[in-house]
Amino acid sequence: MLLIMNSELRQDLVSGDWIVIAPSRAKRPTEGETRPSGRPDQLIKLHKMKRIKAPIKDCPFENLQKSGHHPPILKFQNSRDWEVVVVENKYPAFTHINVCASPEKRGPYSIMDGIGHHNLVITRDHCKNFPKLSKQNANLVFKAFVDYYKILANDYCLAYVSIFHNWGQRAGASIYHPHYQIIALPIVPPDVEHSLEGSNSYYKKHKKCVHCVMLDWELKEKKRIVYENKSAVVLAPFVMREPFELRVFPKKHFSYFEDTPSAIMRDVVSALQKALQKMENRLHDPDYNFFIHTSPLRDKNKYKHYHWHVEILPKFNISAGFEQGTGIEITTVDPDEAARFLR
Repeated sequence: MLLIMNSELRQDLVSGDWIVIAPSRAKRPTEGETRPSGRPDQLIKLHKMKRIKAPIKDCPFENLQKSGHHPPILKFQNSRDWEVVVVENKYPAFTHINVCASPEKRGPYSIMDGIGHHNLVITRDHCKNFPKLSKQNANLVFKAFVDYYKILANDYCLAYVSIFHNWGQRAGASIYHPHYQIIALPIVPPDVEHSLEGSNSYYKKHKKCVHCVMLDWELKEKKRIVYENKSAVVLAPFVMREPFELRVFPKKHFSYFEDTPSAIMRDVVSALQKALQKMENRLHDPDYNFFIHTSPLRDKNKYKHYHWHVEILPKFNISAGFEQGTGIEITTVDPDEAARFLR
């Protein structure tokens, strides 16, 4: 296996963005400590932190009514109690009113009211994050995503639905109890727009789905495959923005998350759980974000070129002056080595 010893620039096939893979950067000294090698285990050791569990008695999600939440929009329960609920966020970034947001001008700038939806998907157990959920409850979380997504799709004021999870304070989580967020927007977010444009450009030029081309190559090479089952694959992307970044794809082409057949979705959920279990075990439970990239709500025929997927970003890197000044991320872990380490 050929590993990068110094550095290598790589260009993303979808976005066109450049990144730098520089394992030798992991050896640079830091005040008060030394970095003897660029191996993944050394990076993990430097960032290892013990997770502090918040007490149940102070948790606002243990008794939703008592903590002032509105009644659940969706509830999935067993014979005794609820397992998964969808509720309104008490502190929303976007608020729903029966009016569509309209672009306006303020001087040279464009502005819009923050009209949309901001919801939480909460699981019952205070300590079981996604990799620790039973298969049944993990699938219930995704069923909640899909069912509520389809409800939101009926709101013609919305353009995009963002589904994501923050695990740990460094990933932006303010509450320990595992929960997931759904934010519905009146615009298509810039990062998604960038990805859609790159996918469309590749399709126009080659008459092929760019993600399918990448998947075909990765499945033949096998170097960066972390896990696969019948319908889904987990890989460390060739153009890796963050150390140990992973992506989960359905093997078959689907443009729309919400239209994925249930059997294939179960395999995607299983693959996501496997990826996070490997990350938790091998990387010592790092903070991370995962999010779904899917096609927008409107003009469905327009985005048949796109291939929906899940992206997982562990929180190891801190963007410094070079990254912020150039938009070029530097990662110190070779994707081939990251995949081998996680397998």
